[in-house]
Amino acid sequence: MIRKEYLGKAVITVCGILVIILTLSIGFFLLVKGTGTFTIYKHSVGEFLFSSQWAPEDSGNGGGKVGALIYIVGSLLTCGLALGISVPFSFAAAVFMTEIAPGAGARFLQPAVGIFAGIPSVVYGWLGLTILVPFIKNIFSLPHGFTVLSASLVLALMIFPTITTVTADAIRSVPDEYREGSYALGATRWQVIRSTVLPAATDGILTAVILGLSRAFGEALAVAMVIGKMKAFPANLLSPTNSLTTAIASDMGGAMDGGEYNMALWTMALLLYLISLLFIFVIHYLSGKRGKEHTK
Repeated sequence: MIRKEYLGKAVITVCGILVIILTLSIGFFLLVKGTGTFTIYKHSVGEFLFSSQWAPEDSGNGGGKVGALIYIVGSLLTCGLALGISVPFSFAAAVFMTEIAPGAGARFLQPAVGIFAGIPSVVYGWLGLTILVPFIKNIFSLPHGFTVLSASLVLALMIFPTITTVTADAIRSVPDEYREGSYALGATRWQVIRSTVLPAATDGILTAVILGLSRAFGEALAVAMVIGKMKAFPANLLSPTNSLTTAIASDMGGAMDGGEYNMALWTMALLLYLISLLFIFVIHYLSGKRGKEHTK
């Protein structure tokens, strides 16, 4: 038994170390490739982040423009709107399947959410292209339905399972003693949920939101099929635009390896990686801050 215990511990330790090494290796690779825009082709970070002039040369000579502000704004806008649409429904579904009707939620709603999580991205994109895009075109009398709203609705549906599942797990992790104590003080079920359960599950809920936002930022194929891929700032939610992941997925295959265009796309990938790291640091900071408040 002792040998099996040590063997299991060793396997888990090795797997953990491999995950850390893999993560650091990906970060190092993106850092080397992504900084070529600044070190090799001598563009500034300010130009990349705050300029909308995007016309990199597909060669090793350089001299083009690498302003990615349109793509950054497009990603922030579509992902932010998707999060705003998905979070209320995800929270409602999680509360329903854990607090309101845990039996029915476990039997029916949770399996349905699991099915949503297993659907490939291309299916979401195809449904958005064939159903949502024509619907938005007709209802708003637009020349086409490729809009920020279309991309946000598709993303909202895609991140719904992630936020719902993690939020439900966070709510289930709240000890029953918290609920019993609130009921003993005369609280109603809604008061228990609002004032006791949800505040106690805040760390898990924040994690769910961050994971959902990370999934939205990393999605490329489904968004590319409905966003319009226009290199312009959106005038409103019914305008087409572009995003970081869409640009990378669409153009990386045709860009010359080592050229200015290729390097600029790698810089976009590095930016996405840094954004993901920022999300992780934010959630750890909030969790650590809340943990310190509990210990006071």
